Amino acid sequence: MKLWIPFAAAAGVFVGAAIIFGADWDLPPVDTDQIGYRGTGMYHTLDREDQAALRLANVAPEPLYEADPEGDRAGEFYENVQVLGDLSTDEFNLFMASITEWVSPVQGCAYCHNEENLASDEVYTKVVARRMIQMTQTVNVDWQAHVAETGVTCYTCHQGQPVPANVWSRNLVPGEKGTALGWSGGQNIVNETAGNTSLPINALESYLLEDKPIRVHSLTALPNGENTATTKETEETWGLMMHMSESLGANCMTCHNSRAFNDWDQSPPQRVTAWHGIRMAREINQTYMTGLAPVFPDNRKGPEGDVLKVSCATCHNGVQKPLYGVSMLREFVDSLGTKTNTDVPDYTTYKPGETTTMSPANTTSIEPLNGAIGEDTALASAD
Repeated sequence: MKLWIPFAAAAGVFVGAAIIFGADWDLPPVDTDQIGYRGTGMYHTLDREDQAALRLANVAPEPLYEADPEGDRAGEFYENVQVLGDLSTDEFNLFMASITEWVSPVQGCAYCHNEENLASDEVYTKVVARRMIQMTQTVNVDWQAHVAETGVTCYTCHQGQPVPANVWSRNLVPGEKGTALGWSGGQNIVNETAGNTSLPINALESYLLEDKPIRVHSLTALPNGENTATTKETEETWGLMMHMSESLGANCMTCHNSRAFNDWDQSPPQRVTAWHGIRMAREINQTYMTGLAPVFPDNRKGPEGDVLKVSCATCHNGVQKPLYGVSMLREFVDSLGTKTNTDVPDYTTYKPGETTTMSPANTTSIEPLNGAIGEDTALASAD
């Protein structure tokens, strides 16, 4: 008997099992929806098991209670309230209780506060949270072309976690740091941000932080000198498209017409929504995330020392409409649906554990009506 035969058979079984069970394929049953004219190939395929899991993972929590909008203003009653001072004290307390449930349900108020002095800014997460509230207000007011009236809240991204599950940072692949491991050019490395493909690994940096041109589609079969985009730039665009597809649980046909990917006039309206979403993510990263670099400690940054940034997946979490279109903003329009104080401090001056008031220059703090806030107060300032 030839000994190589059973070994070859075992190897074949092993490789076959790896292909079937290790490739993360969508196994039957699946549902297919036709979303375009018949015969055009415009359809959307959804795996039933994945959809069931996504439904469980994207449930919007019920509001804790309905706040009374009347009474003293938070900025007059509590210390160091810089962004949400126009809320009533009851609305302010509801928001503080809600943001605790949205972001740090396990850690509680101490995640952002010195519990001996709730008004202090000495805990860095409080400084970050205040800026994130400003960011959320901007998204809901300035980017309705993307979020519409559904809007977003802190829970949209955080979903009960201090750090959202789907964030990204720069990845200096082997070859950019030195030549010992060779030069990869940021390619041929499987990465999650590009749908587990080996497309360029830093495509999100090119388009959701920088503003490289995304349109690389040629209109002729052969080169004519008009399209100067390189193959790598084209692959970077594909990487972004793969990321968007995986982030929304949607395929190319959600935003494009299969007969003319480049033609806006023949594309579904979702393409316009996505166009605004790319620019919204870019503004968030440029205006709100990178500016907080002096505040974040090293353990809250990426391996190359840059801050964690948002992507399409940060909000969408695998579904086309975050939380399946359920609006949590309705109960928090006054706090997150309106732009209040947009001033920005000089974050380079922040010293964790020492800075008690991190406010913009020439800003005068409002003293509370009842003096210093004691421990028996339900909730002091947290924004």
